[in-house]
Amino acid sequence: MSFGDPNNPYGQQPPQGQPGGYPQQAPQGVPPQPQYGYPQQPQQPYGYPQQPMPPMPGMPGMPGMPGAGLPPLAHWGQRFGAYLLDILIILGPMYLIGFITGAAGSSSSDASGGLSILGLITLLYAIGMGFFQLYKEGSTGQTIGKKALGISVLREADGRTLGFGFAFVRKLAHFLDSISCYLGWLWPLWDQKKQTFADKVCSTVVIKVK
Repeated sequence: MSFGDPNNPYGQQPPQGQPGGYPQQAPQGVPPQPQYGYPQQPQQPYGYPQQPMPPMPGMPGMPGMPGAGLPPLAHWGQRFGAYLLDILIILGPMYLIGFITGAAGSSSSDASGGLSILGLITLLYAIGMGFFQLYKEGSTGQTIGKKALGISVLREADGRTLGFGFAFVRKLAHFLDSISCYLGWLWPLWDQKKQTFADKVCSTVVIKVK
């Protein structure tokens, strides 16, 4: 005489499930019951167009930026015109006072003394204006002459301004343009990036801004 399964004293048959312990399939027409656990992200069907990645931040058209070429470069005439204008602003008053002093001669001691003081003032003006031009070029990329001609000097790698210290170093590097029989000053005429020797050493470019 059999007493059945000791783990099932009532003799009922356990519900039949799918082999392997998997849950039963829902009958057709019956919506599947929600499963417990973490919600799964909906999967995009095969062939669904991918969302484009947002563009990387940066200044469009600036040198060194991914996917962006060099901006419009300043031609040699613009650079030369800006340089002459800056020289005129810095040294013009000093040369003018020197010319007046030479024309006046030593007619009187009082006049000569006054002109000497005036010459000292213009010398201090030239030094101060020179440093002011360096500050403007380092902080904004433009001296007074460059702003008038619509050009700006920037770092080639990232398009940022130079800063006062690096602008001063670039001015010193123009020595290379002069020592090569002034060939460095003419190099932008045929160079692909329109750079002088100083620009190449300092990795700077001069671009158009208007």
